[in-house]
Amino acid sequence: MNTVIENKQFDEERALYYSQDCLIKKCIFAGPADGESVLKESRNITVEDCSFSLRYPLWHVNGFSMKTSTMDEKTRAAIWYSDNGEIKDCTLEGIKVIRECKHIYLNKCKVVSPEFGWKCDDITLEHTDIESEYIFMDSKNVKLIHVDLRGKYSFQYMENLEIENSNLDTKDAFWHSKNVVVKNSVVKGEYLGWFSEGLTLIDCKIIGTQPLCYCKDLTLINCTMEDTDLSFEYSEVEADIKGHVISIKNPKSGTITVDSVGEVIWENPVMPCNGQIVVRK
Repeated sequence: MNTVIENKQFDEERALYYSQDCLIKKCIFAGPADGESVLKESRNITVEDCSFSLRYPLWHVNGFSMKTSTMDEKTRAAIWYSDNGEIKDCTLEGIKVIRECKHIYLNKCKVVSPEFGWKCDDITLEHTDIESEYIFMDSKNVKLIHVDLRGKYSFQYMENLEIENSNLDTKDAFWHSKNVVVKNSVVKGEYLGWFSEGLTLIDCKIIGTQPLCYCKDLTLINCTMEDTDLSFEYSEVEADIKGHVISIKNPKSGTITVDSVGEVIWENPVMPCNGQIVVRK
């Protein structure tokens, strides 16, 4: 780094616009001027131990590292249109923290951000706690490893998503998604996975009403299901389920193998439904 900026406060519009090859350390981005876009268009910057309370700080940034820093709820739309970033040990708040970014890695972060990660490509979250009403809408090539998520309408219209060793407390997750693999995770929520294509769940615990309906190319391997009634309606499915399922309704095709099922419902299908249910003896 050619330049070190340390122990300063900035609040003016574009205060450090187009900064290049800088270490920015122990700085505060807040104040009465209430300026926006403080680090817009910067290149190859490192941000350490800083606090942000201004809008749009990292837009169109290429090459950045942010460590042990905070962005509060006033830091709206914090990181947009930026590429090649690493964010570690940070607290990120404010609506729409990341959008239309590429090649971003988050590790050991705490995130509270509605509409997080929309229209992104190649994003990884690891050992991160996140609360987001809509997470990763219309994004692709995303990985979550050891992530605790609390949300509602998660992972909609996504493509190429991998999740491992995570806890997802959500609702309407994976709707209209393509090519999603979830391993060794808990997935809790209503109406899981509707209209998905190529959704695979391996060694997962699935909790909640009416899961996995209207799916194409759905696969469950060694999963358990809890409080799951009216499951698999109109889905093309191959499933190996350990334990009990409350009810299965009108599977379109494929084979569902279970230890036990409370009820199998064949009722007024709107399309041919020829799925097979096999109960282990």
